[in-house]
Amino acid sequence: MGVRKWFRGLEPKILRMMSGRVMGRIKPWMDKQNVFDFSRHPLARGVAFGLFCGLLPGPGQILGTLLLCARWRGNIVAGAVMTFYSNPLTIVPLYALAYKIGQALLPGTHVMPTFSEIHADSTGMLSALFSWMHALGWPLLIGLPVMGISLALLGYLTVHGLMLLPVWRKARSMRLKSLRASSRD
Repeated sequence: MGVRKWFRGLEPKILRMMSGRVMGRIKPWMDKQNVFDFSRHPLARGVAFGLFCGLLPGPGQILGTLLLCARWRGNIVAGAVMTFYSNPLTIVPLYALAYKIGQALLPGTHVMPTFSEIHADSTGMLSALFSWMHALGWPLLIGLPVMGISLALLGYLTVHGLMLLPVWRKARSMRLKSLRASSRD
Protein backbone atom coordinates (compact mmCIF):
# COMPACT_ATOMS: atom_id res chain seq x y z
CA MET A 1 0.00 0.00 0.00
CA GLY A 2 1.38 3.37 -0.96
CA VAL A 3 1.88 6.30 1.37
CA ARG A 4 -0.79 8.29 -0.44
CA LYS A 5 -3.41 5.53 -0.02
CA TRP A 6 -2.55 5.10 3.65
CA PHE A 7 -2.99 8.82 4.36
CA ARG A 8 -6.18 8.94 2.27
CA GLY A 9 -7.50 6.07 4.40
CA LEU A 10 -6.93 8.13 7.54
CA GLU A 11 -9.00 11.05 6.29
CA PRO A 12 -12.50 9.53 6.78
CA LYS A 13 -11.57 8.30 10.26
CA ILE A 14 -10.41 11.76 11.32
CA LEU A 15 -13.51 13.39 9.84
CA ARG A 16 -15.75 10.95 11.77
CA MET A 17 -13.95 11.90 14.99
CA MET A 18 -14.59 15.57 14.19
CA SER A 19 -18.37 15.09 14.08
CA GLY A 20 -18.73 15.12 17.89
CA ARG A 21 -20.38 17.96 19.79
CA VAL A 22 -17.22 19.63 21.12
CA MET A 23 -15.12 19.15 18.01
CA GLY A 24 -18.06 20.11 15.80
CA ARG A 25 -17.85 23.67 17.11
CA ILE A 26 -14.28 24.22 15.97
CA LYS A 27 -14.62 22.12 12.80
CA PRO A 28 -15.46 25.14 10.56
CA TRP A 29 -12.26 26.89 11.67
CA MET A 30 -10.24 23.71 11.18
CA ASP A 31 -11.74 23.21 7.72
CA LYS A 32 -10.81 26.77 6.82
CA GLN A 33 -7.23 26.21 8.00
CA ASN A 34 -6.98 22.82 6.23
CA VAL A 35 -5.36 21.22 9.30
CA PHE A 36 -6.88 17.84 8.40
CA ASP A 37 -6.08 18.01 4.70
CA PHE A 38 -4.25 14.86 3.62
CA SER A 39 -2.87 16.21 0.36
CA ARG A 40 0.83 16.54 -0.35
CA HIS A 41 1.57 20.10 0.79
CA PRO A 42 -0.26 20.06 4.16
CA LEU A 43 1.19 16.61 4.92
CA ALA A 44 4.71 17.78 4.15
CA ARG A 45 4.26 20.88 6.31
CA GLY A 46 2.81 18.82 9.16
CA VAL A 47 5.71 16.36 9.05
CA ALA A 48 8.22 19.21 8.96
CA PHE A 49 6.60 21.00 11.92
CA GLY A 50 6.44 17.73 13.89
CA LEU A 51 10.10 16.96 13.27
CA PHE A 52 11.14 20.49 14.23
CA CYS A 53 9.01 20.63 17.39
CA GLY A 54 9.96 17.09 18.39
CA LEU A 55 13.19 18.51 19.80
CA LEU A 56 11.35 20.81 22.22
CA PRO A 57 11.25 19.67 25.84
CA GLY A 58 8.24 17.73 27.13
CA PRO A 59 4.70 18.90 26.50
CA GLY A 60 5.85 21.71 24.22
CA GLN A 61 6.32 19.24 21.37
CA ILE A 62 2.72 18.56 20.40
CA LEU A 63 1.49 22.00 21.47
CA GLY A 64 4.15 23.71 19.34
CA THR A 65 3.32 21.43 16.41
CA LEU A 66 -0.40 22.17 16.71
CA LEU A 67 0.23 25.90 16.77
CA LEU A 68 2.56 25.81 13.76
CA CYS A 69 0.18 23.56 11.81
CA ALA A 70 -2.78 25.84 12.61
CA ARG A 71 -0.86 28.94 11.58
CA TRP A 72 0.73 27.63 8.37
CA ARG A 73 -1.89 25.04 7.35
CA GLY A 74 0.00 21.86 8.08
CA ASN A 75 -1.65 18.51 8.75
CA ILE A 76 -2.10 18.23 12.52
CA VAL A 77 -2.26 14.42 12.55
CA ALA A 78 1.02 13.98 10.66
CA GLY A 79 2.66 16.69 12.77
CA ALA A 80 1.60 15.20 16.10
CA VAL A 81 2.66 11.68 15.06
CA MET A 82 6.09 12.90 13.94
CA THR A 83 6.88 14.36 17.38
CA PHE A 84 7.08 10.83 18.80
CA TYR A 85 10.54 10.25 17.33
CA SER A 86 11.83 11.98 20.44
CA ASN A 87 10.83 10.09 23.54
CA PRO A 88 12.47 9.17 26.87
CA LEU A 89 14.65 6.59 25.09
CA THR A 90 15.88 8.86 22.30
CA ILE A 91 16.02 12.34 23.83
CA VAL A 92 19.50 11.99 25.36
CA PRO A 93 21.15 10.80 22.11
CA LEU A 94 19.27 13.48 20.12
CA TYR A 95 20.41 16.24 22.47
CA ALA A 96 23.96 14.87 22.44
CA LEU A 97 23.92 15.03 18.64
CA ALA A 98 22.52 18.58 18.76
CA TYR A 99 25.33 19.46 21.18
CA LYS A 100 27.91 18.05 18.76
CA ILE A 101 26.40 20.13 15.93
CA GLY A 102 26.52 23.27 18.09
CA GLN A 103 30.05 22.41 19.19
CA ALA A 104 31.15 22.22 15.55
CA LEU A 105 29.54 25.57 14.74
CA LEU A 106 30.80 27.54 17.74
CA PRO A 107 34.38 28.78 18.05
CA GLY A 108 36.55 27.49 20.84
CA THR A 109 36.54 24.19 22.67
CA HIS A 110 33.51 22.89 24.51
CA VAL A 111 33.54 19.74 26.59
CA MET A 112 30.24 17.89 26.85
CA PRO A 113 29.37 16.93 30.43
CA THR A 114 28.44 13.28 30.79
CA PHE A 115 24.91 12.45 31.81
CA SER A 116 26.12 10.09 34.56
CA GLU A 117 28.01 12.92 36.32
CA ILE A 118 24.88 15.07 36.39
CA HIS A 119 22.69 12.13 37.39
CA ALA A 120 24.86 11.40 40.43
CA ASP A 121 24.29 14.93 41.76
CA SER A 122 20.51 15.06 41.17
CA THR A 123 17.67 13.52 43.09
CA GLY A 124 15.46 12.31 40.23
CA MET A 125 15.83 11.27 36.63
CA LEU A 126 13.79 14.19 35.27
CA SER A 127 15.70 16.78 37.27
CA ALA A 128 18.93 15.07 36.17
CA LEU A 129 17.89 15.43 32.53
CA PHE A 130 17.14 19.15 32.98
CA SER A 131 20.42 19.66 34.85
CA TRP A 132 22.30 17.93 32.04
CA MET A 133 20.53 20.05 29.40
CA HIS A 134 21.42 23.20 31.35
CA ALA A 135 25.05 22.09 31.61
CA LEU A 136 25.23 21.64 27.82
CA GLY A 137 24.79 25.42 27.39
CA TRP A 138 25.43 27.32 24.17
CA PRO A 139 26.38 24.37 21.97
CA LEU A 140 22.97 22.83 22.68
CA LEU A 141 21.15 26.12 22.13
CA ILE A 142 22.83 26.53 18.75
CA GLY A 143 22.68 22.85 17.75
CA LEU A 144 18.97 22.26 18.48
CA PRO A 145 17.55 24.75 15.96
CA VAL A 146 20.11 23.73 13.32
CA MET A 147 19.24 20.07 13.82
CA GLY A 148 15.50 20.83 13.96
CA ILE A 149 15.57 22.81 10.72
CA SER A 150 17.64 20.08 9.04
CA LEU A 151 15.22 17.35 10.14
CA ALA A 152 12.23 19.47 9.09
CA LEU A 153 13.68 20.08 5.64
CA LEU A 154 14.53 16.40 5.23
CA GLY A 155 11.01 15.37 6.30
CA TYR A 156 9.38 17.95 4.03
CA LEU A 157 11.34 16.79 0.99
CA THR A 158 10.81 13.11 1.83
CA VAL A 159 7.02 13.49 1.96
CA HIS A 160 7.02 15.33 -1.35
CA GLY A 161 9.24 12.65 -2.88
CA LEU A 162 7.11 9.77 -1.58
CA MET A 163 3.88 11.41 -2.73
CA LEU A 164 5.31 12.15 -6.19
CA LEU A 165 6.93 8.75 -6.64
CA PRO A 166 3.87 7.20 -8.36
CA VAL A 167 3.70 10.19 -10.73
CA TRP A 168 7.39 9.84 -11.62
CA ARG A 169 6.98 6.10 -12.16
CA LYS A 170 3.95 6.63 -14.41
CA ALA A 171 5.79 9.29 -16.45
CA ARG A 172 8.80 6.99 -16.83
CA SER A 173 6.58 4.13 -17.91
CA MET A 174 4.85 6.33 -20.49
CA ARG A 175 8.23 7.54 -21.80
CA LEU A 176 9.46 3.95 -22.17
CA LYS A 177 6.26 2.94 -23.99
CA SER A 178 6.66 5.93 -26.30
CA LEU A 179 10.28 5.01 -27.04
CA ARG A 180 9.35 1.39 -27.74
CA ALA A 181 6.53 2.45 -30.05
CA SER A 182 8.75 4.86 -31.94
CA SER A 183 11.53 2.28 -32.29
CA ARG A 184 9.08 -0.19 -33.91
CA ASP A 185 8.11 2.33 -36.56
